[in-house]
Amino acid sequence: MTAARDVIVIGGGIVGLAFAGEAVRRGRSVTILERGDAARGASVRNFGMVWPVGQPAGERHTLAMRSRARWLELRDADVLWAAECGSLHVALEEDEATVLAEFADRAPGLGVPGELLTGAEAARRFPAIAPAARAVFWSPSELVVDSPRALPAIASHLAAQGVDIRFSTTVVGIDMPCVTTSCGERLEAPLVIVCGGADFETLFPDVWAASGARRCKLQMLRTAPQPGGWRLGPHVAGGLTLAHYEGFGICPSLPALKARLAATMPHHMAAGIHVMASQNESGEVILGDSHDYDTPFDPFDSGAIDDMILEYARRLLRLPSWSIAARWHGVYAKSHASIHFTAEPQPGCFVMGSPGGAGMTLSFGVAERWWNARDGAGCY
Repeated sequence: MTAARDVIVIGGGIVGLAFAGEAVRRGRSVTILERGDAARGASVRNFGMVWPVGQPAGERHTLAMRSRARWLELRDADVLWAAECGSLHVALEEDEATVLAEFADRAPGLGVPGELLTGAEAARRFPAIAPAARAVFWSPSELVVDSPRALPAIASHLAAQGVDIRFSTTVVGIDMPCVTTSCGERLEAPLVIVCGGADFETLFPDVWAASGARRCKLQMLRTAPQPGGWRLGPHVAGGLTLAHYEGFGICPSLPALKARLAATMPHHMAAGIHVMASQNESGEVILGDSHDYDTPFDPFDSGAIDDMILEYARRLLRLPSWSIAARWHGVYAKSHASIHFTAEPQPGCFVMGSPGGAGMTLSFGVAERWWNARDGAGCY
């Protein structure tokens, strides 16, 4: 039996690292068990977007802004690269411009900053967007991080603070207060936090079945580094994104926009495509994505989906180079819970479901809120 720690965190993705980091901030001793040789799931297969603007005003937007603050703390401590890039929502059609105007009118009163620009104003300020834009909503709140580099950097930072991180360590059973690995080692802690993303089913299949969680497969692409040090600047999204993120549900014209998109872009809507772009530290532009819920998992990606993403992206953006260097898919779990699914299948053992495709945006805030509640420190 390995000597007891205060906390064992199962899973070394962004949710696990966030919960472990928050425990360390509160003086707990922590062990992280990660079955891979590094985080290789949804936490590194994403845009690197910290995206408060897409979260509904209220608790979720507050959690996103708390996460934003944590990312900036890590940047300022020279742990990782993060840029305060902001974001642009580009309206190419009149009904999209109407939704943006409604959002811009309501957002400030809900604590969501931003500015509505005409297409001409946006083109002057942000030359990467297409000149055909009718209107653009500029939000200053968004960050970009380089996910495949950020996750190992956070893990190294936690290790330097005394966290025992064990990669290539698979957990096969939990019988509180003991955690058993595939090599027969037994570790002990009074508190175990399972942050396995879409894979906590392997430890608690009954909890998974009761959670109502759905697996989502998405496809993404990445260009080669843009020539000459060219930078995209803000994240860029289009009209399809307005129909995807719940933050835009405050707009009265959104149902009409969704109906028009369903009629005129049925293949995009059927594949759950909404097109966004970000740029990482190396200058590569990340493009995506699609959303395929509940269908039997297909290990093979669709070239047609990639083509639809690229076709729409070319309408939004003017990139110096469209040379595609990488294509991939990711899988995450989305529950019916307002933020993420939580369960306590054994006393002292907690399952923390992933925040439904918004892990980079919400994880630090969710972890802080949970630990505050546990420690009786209030909400924030």
